[in-house]
Amino acid sequence: MSQSGSGGGDDRDLRAIRDRLRNLDKKLDHAAASRPVEKDAPDKARGEAMGLAFRIAIELVAGVFVGGLLGWALDKWLGTAPFLLIVFLLLGIAGGLLNSIRAAMKMQNTSNRT
Repeated sequence: MSQSGSGGGDDRDLRAIRDRLRNLDKKLDHAAASRPVEKDAPDKARGEAMGLAFRIAIELVAGVFVGGLLGWALDKWLGTAPFLLIVFLLLGIAGGLLNSIRAAMKMQNTSNRT
């Protein structure tokens, strides 16, 4: 029971499969080259804008929170009741607004360059 006659058929089948794979690879390369480069550009831009908006909001809230926390802690430590809390809360609001304005101006300058 020898299989000497079936060796040539296997080689032809393998060559046919390799040729089909090369042909398919060329078709896939052509299809990838012809499709738009950035199909989801609006989604990406929307996501970046949301991220920047959250950054501005968090900077504002963080400034107020840190200022209020520092003022409260200093009032507790020094016994000056509401005085330092009010002062540092106002400083925190001013710092948060300043950071938010700086971030917004930086975003605007970046968007004007592109």
